[in-house]
Amino acid sequence: MQSATQHAAIPGKLVFLTGDTVRTRLLASSSLRGTLAVAAVSLIVACTSTSHMPPAPAQPDPGAGYMSSLTPYRLQVGDVLDIRLMLNPELNEEVAVRPDGHISTTVVPDEVAYGRTVSELTAALRQDYSHDLRNPRVSVVVKSFAPTRIYVAGEVNNPGEFITVGPTLTLSQAIARAGGYKVRGDDHNVFIIRRGPGDVPQFFSTRFNDVVAGHDASADVRLAPYDVVYVPKTGIAEVYDWFNQYFQQFVPVSWGFSYVVNPGVGTTVVGH
Repeated sequence: MQSATQHAAIPGKLVFLTGDTVRTRLLASSSLRGTLAVAAVSLIVACTSTSHMPPAPAQPDPGAGYMSSLTPYRLQVGDVLDIRLMLNPELNEEVAVRPDGHISTTVVPDEVAYGRTVSELTAALRQDYSHDLRNPRVSVVVKSFAPTRIYVAGEVNNPGEFITVGPTLTLSQAIARAGGYKVRGDDHNVFIIRRGPGDVPQFFSTRFNDVVAGHDASADVRLAPYDVVYVPKTGIAEVYDWFNQYFQQFVPVSWGFSYVVNPGVGTTVVGH
């Protein structure tokens, strides 16, 4: 009966491991895994110690979560605008900011809206209408706002596009929206891809590890519309993928119990 024993491969010899020996080795392996897990948890706790942080108040401050001074809103593609003329109501109309960032009205065939504040666009339209009207009283009202889009990719649990209305997300909010980074994600090397002047992509590094470790709250930067947050793999994950992709496909690992005993001298195969 082979139920009480397991075969171990040693060149030129046949060795039997008793059931007790197998159980002992399995227990030792489990103990090692447990020790490594405890060590990993201890390391994480040591890296994210909260002893230096002030305690959270029982009730948040009335001003918490609000910004005392927001930057002026700049019009986006997809915003819907009401163009109103107080003295010429027949020219009132609703227009949308086109994909090229411009708007068109009955009187003004083309005007840049994207990237301008409401007051800047109002001044430009007042100048445009003055060619046909005397002292035009123009006002611009944003009827509906185009949603802000940001993207999170890489080693996060739910990568994709995330849409908000109002202020853009911060770095930590974006990663939280994406379900947090995976175990294989490298929080030390998170970076941002942003479209700069002339639509040229720019790369920005972040200090997201300072956020998750509680070292520096100011590292939780606010994103710009259409930013892409990318969480790369850790170096260990890269090595693991390389091992799976290149090593195992050329050197397949056999997990069965088939061994060649005394090769070259009456070769015998033992196993199942």
